Amino acid sequence: MTTALGIAEVSEATGLTRDTLRWYEREGLIPRVERGSDGRRRYDDASLRMIQLIVRLRRTGMPVAEIRRFLEYYEEGAASHGRRMALLLAHRERVLAQLDQLHQDLGAIDDKVEHYRGLIDRGLDCENAPITDLTVLERQGDSR
Repeated sequence: MTTALGIAEVSEATGLTRDTLRWYEREGLIPRVERGSDGRRRYDDASLRMIQLIVRLRRTGMPVAEIRRFLEYYEEGAASHGRRMALLLAHRERVLAQLDQLHQDLGAIDDKVEHYRGLIDRGLDCENAPITDLTVLERQGDSR
């Protein structure tokens, strides 16, 4: 073990709470963590890297069951490289589809922002009629 990190350091490095790290361990979502002679968890560099990967997989929507499967494969060693890669490639395709959808959704939001910007610039209401009430015109550009 090159570096022994406590749960507080791993929590800070990963953004996971201590309780979440303990839960992930109990649920088999991270590899079993070695303990020091004092009984406290001691994370090595490899454990930290694996937790960081798992955080990314969860953040990108990988189901818990697939993370468990990935870790089962990981425990098998080099014989499971192909299965791990296949699992990651399938997840990658889902993430790419999500990104595509998000880009489309962002485009729709941008279109709506431009629509309102144009209405404000031209002093129009939602029916494209000129706004004559000065109070409305003053508040129209209010972005609160």
